[in-house]
Amino acid sequence: MEARLNLFASPVAAKFGKHIVAAGRVLADSTLPAATQELVKLRASEINGCGFCTDMHTKDAAHAGETSTRLNLVAAWREATVFSDAERAALELAEQGTRIADAAGGVTDEAWASAAKYYDEEQLAALVCTIALINAFNRGNVIVQQPAGGYQPGQFA
Repeated sequence: MEARLNLFASPVAAKFGKHIVAAGRVLADSTLPAATQELVKLRASEINGCGFCTDMHTKDAAHAGETSTRLNLVAAWREATVFSDAERAALELAEQGTRIADAAGGVTDEAWASAAKYYDEEQLAALVCTIALINAFNRGNVIVQQPAGGYQPGQFA
């Protein structure tokens, strides 16, 4: 697949990209577990149909030690038994936050309360920001049809 726009050649896109990547670094340094961050990024990317990000976050998670079993079950996390209650709460929040347009009320109080049971204020802030950031990346990639080939783990860290 060929990209419609070379984001690296655009001064506006390059400047924006620099800032959005910097935001990702802030989240990587947060106390939200790295595995949770990658699972959330992977699930949102699957929902949004972003092949580039799905590929990237699967590889990043594997590179960080995530098992293939868990990675293969992210899309079916509700039925899978390999995720902790905290990870399930994060995945639910990610799904509801990603599918905001599908729900008239946005994220439910139940989903928020469940996440708040397992994550402190700083971790919740990082979780919300991770969901928002991956959705921004997904949308940009899907709009320009960014090709999935050639990604190496840590390339955009």
